[in-house]
Amino acid sequence: MRPLFFAASVLFAAQAAADVTPLRQKELARQQELVRLVRHDCGSCHGLTLLGGLGPALLPANLRDKPKESLVATILFGRPGTPMPPWREFVTEAEAEWIVERLLQDFPNEP
Repeated sequence: MRPLFFAASVLFAAQAAADVTPLRQKELARQQELVRLVRHDCGSCHGLTLLGGLGPALLPANLRDKPKESLVATILFGRPGTPMPPWREFVTEAEAEWIVERLLQDFPNEP
């Protein structure tokens, strides 16, 4: 009885993983694109290592005291009167939230 249960469990898990894999792969690919966007596009002003440049440093220590909603809004709508442009044409609100979460943790490097 156990071998049959084990085989059924493995088959069920494999089927569940197969159903999720394309969506998860797409999500991971988009996250890699977002890492590149931040490192290169944002990095052109904030420094490729996010230590600052024309724009301020985007390190966890520099951002912790700022409300997450404010950081998301800055990404989406820019900062009028400054060189910070809006990025809402390129990222969704959920993606901006993902970027902020990563910036607060220590932004990943490109794979």
